[in-house]
Amino acid sequence: MAIRKFKPVTPGTRHKSISAFDDITCSVPEKSLLAPIRKSGGRNGEGKMTMRYIGGGHKRMYRVIDFLRNKDKYTATVKTIEYDPNRSARIALVVYADGEKRYIIAPNGIKVGQVIASGSGVAPEIGNTLPLSEIPLGTLVHNIELHPGQGAAMARSAGTYAQLTAREGGHAILRLPSGETRMVLTTCRATVGTVSNPDHNLESDGKAGRKRWLGRRPRNRGVVMNPVDHPMGGGEGRASGGHPRSRKGIPAKGYKTRNPKKTSKKFIIERRKK
Repeated sequence: MAIRKFKPVTPGTRHKSISAFDDITCSVPEKSLLAPIRKSGGRNGEGKMTMRYIGGGHKRMYRVIDFLRNKDKYTATVKTIEYDPNRSARIALVVYADGEKRYIIAPNGIKVGQVIASGSGVAPEIGNTLPLSEIPLGTLVHNIELHPGQGAAMARSAGTYAQLTAREGGHAILRLPSGETRMVLTTCRATVGTVSNPDHNLESDGKAGRKRWLGRRPRNRGVVMNPVDHPMGGGEGRASGGHPRSRKGIPAKGYKTRNPKKTSKKFIIERRKK
């Protein structure tokens, strides 16, 4: 999983560096696991723009990912490792012993032909999914459920992982990628290992057009707007100073917006790092 740096043949390739895709083993997705994606362009059902800076982008199909990993009776063999245009991580096509095919988030280091399993009593090896109650302390995990049976919700993007640090009663204590330390029920499942494509954060688009391919339109800074449009707009010349804040006036740096009476507060031991 190396990074390919381009020579400055054109202005667009001067700072361009993308994945070498040397971990990809197949370029054609499994047709039975594809679903259409309907583009909204940031508009709601009435055609009104509710999300700005969204629209365009290359047409793509959704790959149906198995975040539950609930097929416990059968082992699965990794058939291919593929690129997924909908996420930063790689995905792996696995074939179960009964013939069913599913996509999973590919763990870092997984190989074609490797056998994986899920459920209680499974060995804590890379790619295997089991309850947090059975994973050894100190293990790096990803694809973690927040509620039992919900499906993986945490540590799913490229190169991320959480560390299982302790267990107290019916809860496991995890250090999440954000730096937050929180308790999760030990009946929740997690996959052993880290997420694939760890060099994703070293990639550089090189040109504005690559953002457009991803369906992201240009974002206007508040400081160049008029006072009617943004709290930081207006002023003579290039105005500086003032406290950075959002379009609705909420301070941007370190202002706590989380509801202090939220039920899940008692499960968070340490807040995320800035």
